[in-house]
Amino acid sequence: MPTAVHAPSGTHVLADLSGIAAEKLSSCAQLESLLRAAAEAAHAQVLFSHFHGFGEGLGVTGVVLLAESHISIHTWPECGFAAADIFMCGNAQPELALALIKDALQPSISQVSAMRRAPPAMLE
Repeated sequence: MPTAVHAPSGTHVLADLSGIAAEKLSSCAQLESLLRAAAEAAHAQVLFSHFHGFGEGLGVTGVVLLAESHISIHTWPECGFAAADIFMCGNAQPELALALIKDALQPSISQVSAMRRAPPAMLE
């Protein structure tokens, strides 16, 4: 059986970020740049990204696919809210990605949950 390059486990971080200035949440280009920088800060390898804006002053949904998994964001500028989903395996550090995202968006409230994910046999 071939040896895996990365163990099939990782850390999954979900973040609800509130109280963000609307102008930080409606630019596809700015959010894509932010998430790509977050991946780099976490020592992850970007494979591809795609972002979609829903119109002038409206939200954005976007994903950065990583060799280590993904980072995605969904924004609601009219509510000052962003939801981020960061899953990384291998040596990548998703907490570093989240720190960069929070530093850039400056939410007044952050609700974050993190879970270690692995096949059941690896968690024992």
